[in-house]
Amino acid sequence: MPTGLIEGGQCKKSIKKTTWGTSQPCLVVLTNRIAQEQHFTTSSVPDERMLSRLSELIWADWIWFPEGHGWDDLKDHDGKIFPKTRDLWAVFPVALCFLVIRQIFEQTIALPLASLMGVRDKHRICASPNPILESHFCSKSKHPTQSSIEGLSKQTGFSVRQVQRWFRQRRNQDRPSKLRKFQEASWRFTFYLLAFFAGLAVLIDKPWFHDVKMVWENFPKMPLLPSQYWYYMIELGFYVSLVFSVASDVKRKDFKEQIVHHVATILLIGFSWLVNYIRAGTLIMLVHDASDYLMESAKMFNYAGWKRTCNCVFTVFAAVFIITRLIIFPFWIIYATGVYPLTLYSTFFGFYFFNGLLVVLLVLHIFWTGLILRMVIKFLPGNDIVEDERSDKEETESDDEDDGEQREKPKNGHMQNGHAVLNNNHRKTD
Repeated sequence: MPTGLIEGGQCKKSIKKTTWGTSQPCLVVLTNRIAQEQHFTTSSVPDERMLSRLSELIWADWIWFPEGHGWDDLKDHDGKIFPKTRDLWAVFPVALCFLVIRQIFEQTIALPLASLMGVRDKHRICASPNPILESHFCSKSKHPTQSSIEGLSKQTGFSVRQVQRWFRQRRNQDRPSKLRKFQEASWRFTFYLLAFFAGLAVLIDKPWFHDVKMVWENFPKMPLLPSQYWYYMIELGFYVSLVFSVASDVKRKDFKEQIVHHVATILLIGFSWLVNYIRAGTLIMLVHDASDYLMESAKMFNYAGWKRTCNCVFTVFAAVFIITRLIIFPFWIIYATGVYPLTLYSTFFGFYFFNGLLVVLLVLHIFWTGLILRMVIKFLPGNDIVEDERSDKEETESDDEDDGEQREKPKNGHMQNGHAVLNNNHRKTD
């Protein structure tokens, strides 16, 4: 028997046997317990009701589906299977497998391939230990101003040129090696190549591959195919693995844009799975994989020093990228998901959310097209090799000399009123 009932029974007996004054403590116990029970029921029930109402509002049919359709359409029946939210949990084991496979691939395949293609790292001179310069480098700036350099020169006893050289060597230490870049590029090349041809095999015989308007046929009552399930889980797992490995991957100038791209892609793939936009989702993934493996292969040839091959592959990549990302993607895919549905259904929030993510990707495509065209223009006149605009170049001794010459050049030129400018404030030399 619960303790509260025993105490309550004892109190009732004591109330009968004792006077009002002696029974008052037992009444206090009873009233306190009743108040606690009332507080528990009144506080927990509204919270549960609030969460239930909030869940119902978030997952309301009218938010995610056109009028007349809802989540009930995605229930399995008659042997037909439909995508479910719990299916997405499989993405995390897949992402973990990709991280493990990547480590094995880079050590057992990428490294021997790099040696075979002649990828060599330059010998880097490490910056000498210096607490003052290291503190400034880590806490203030990796690229100190001229006034900061002169101040550090006085603090350390180094010449200005020695301080410049120290910061150059220290920055080079943090830059990823050419071999590290090759390993990453070869891993991504392998995945994108296999993913593109696997996606092509999945979609080549589907009617919506040839007529994109068919992505809405019988929506949302379109059963899930096993090939679609694995295509989705593998693609989504790969992009989740890229987010997990972002801290160790090579950081380029478009690092923030890459993060936005990965997040938008994960949201897009995940959302399209939940509301059964799978047909459109598979087409979007295929369009993106069509050019990615060409870019990664061009980078591999670049790191190996195969100049002509790199330029040829990059030219093909630029053409495929512009055709798939700036022509097929907006005028076929976005038209099929954002314009054509207006003739079939009334608009709803899920419609705007899905197409909003596609517009985010389109903006990133335009941004990257600008970088690609800049690289193409660089090698068209006859430059030796295409350099990745997103990568930091390793600094050399001549960089400091050029900077020094620019700083030492007088503001009004070398001549003033027809006479050479005399300057007796000589800098310290090494």
